[in-house]
Amino acid sequence: MGNVIHHVELAGLATRRQFIRGSSVSLGGVALASLMGDAKALSHIAPKAKRVIYLFMHGGPSQLDLLDHKPGLKKLHGRELPPTVRGDQRLTGMTSGQKTLPVTSSLFNFTQHGQSGAWVSELLPHTAKMADELCIIRSMHTEAINHDPAVTYLQTGHQQPGRPSFGAWLSYGLGCESQDLPAFVVMVSRGSAARPADPLYARLWGSGFLPSSHQGVALRSSGDPVLYLSNPTGIDRATRRDQLDVIAALNRKQLALQHDPEIATRISQYEMAFRMQSSVPELTAMNDESAATLDAYGPQSRQPGTFAANCLLARRMAERGVRFIQLYHRGWDQHYNLPSDIRLQCGDIDQPSAALIRDLKQRGMLEETLVIWGGEFGRTTYSQGKLEPTNHGRDHHGRCFTMWLAGGGIKPGIQFGETDDFCFNVVRDPVHVHDLNATLLHQLGIDHTKLTYRFQGRDYRLTDVHGEVVKGLLA
Repeated sequence: MGNVIHHVELAGLATRRQFIRGSSVSLGGVALASLMGDAKALSHIAPKAKRVIYLFMHGGPSQLDLLDHKPGLKKLHGRELPPTVRGDQRLTGMTSGQKTLPVTSSLFNFTQHGQSGAWVSELLPHTAKMADELCIIRSMHTEAINHDPAVTYLQTGHQQPGRPSFGAWLSYGLGCESQDLPAFVVMVSRGSAARPADPLYARLWGSGFLPSSHQGVALRSSGDPVLYLSNPTGIDRATRRDQLDVIAALNRKQLALQHDPEIATRISQYEMAFRMQSSVPELTAMNDESAATLDAYGPQSRQPGTFAANCLLARRMAERGVRFIQLYHRGWDQHYNLPSDIRLQCGDIDQPSAALIRDLKQRGMLEETLVIWGGEFGRTTYSQGKLEPTNHGRDHHGRCFTMWLAGGGIKPGIQFGETDDFCFNVVRDPVHVHDLNATLLHQLGIDHTKLTYRFQGRDYRLTDVHGEVVKGLLA
């Protein structure tokens, strides 16, 4: 089996025990210690990164309006997309009935930036200034063409629901560096564009068949940051402590009888919630942040629940040992009004994203923090609906899209991969969803083929049975 992070599922009571098979490491052997905050990182290789901040642009940002410059499309603007370029690419229900698929060039100007000479859209002026810190991957591709399967695929390694999320896998494999905050935290913000809110399901940060202690904890933008964290009226902290001690004693007796990992999870979650009653208010208050820092993240950094405020919170969580920090920013599904709406979306995310990288670097944290930016797919080179001079939309496109990485031992200041002149197909150095996840795990010290969990008689992993580490992305 090799040095596999491996779990053998429990079925029934104490008659079936977790065990170590071959030279694998059984989670059963470390489960309770891990859940109680005494986890040891189970690494296969020397890690370059300790933590992840994942800036997820939900809806699919248009790569050819932001980071994949295609000046030749201006000469082809309005012409029909050649069938030889489209090939056998599936179309969504939004454009499959269109009689024509007119090529639509970007309305926005691109210029080169930094020593790397990266072409970046005028919509991202702050990001452009950080070009030499970025690894821009222009050759991402996925089989999924609709939102829920595509997001689920990128986050869990499978298009169908039910698998553990990336953050849950990382919590399971590496545990948490913090005693007072969860290993995996999620924050959601909504874009400034007045668009319907695409659904985001909690299973996207769920633990699937992993123990539920590894699921993401969602922070709210108003009221208590975490539901049910505050004590009820009339219950002080000492009384709460006494209650938890009694409940923990009962749960430990049940754990000794049944050997059920979920009981250990319940014990740990009660204890974590108690510690979070102090740690979360301190985290979210941000009274110790200077005016200069708040200004660097932009005017919205003072408004709880915005992408800017969440980026600053992400840095604070990284400082406090949170392993995986997921920020979802909704509003990128621009089937119509793309020119106006993408400006608003970029106004939300451009300055905070750049400030986060700069802030991490100034604090000496970027080398050990892997920052990821991107969505579940890109957008089509052809217009959805009628092509108008200054207004159009773009449909979903999974055959090529763009993401960027920074920090965490990723090679900075490069543009990796290439798409064709129509920004429709990858022509050099393709990076599949599974390849990306394999590479990210590698930087965190994990061989993606060895991080497994046995469920229903089969060993599962984040990358399913696919994926290769993309060596060209590594510093």
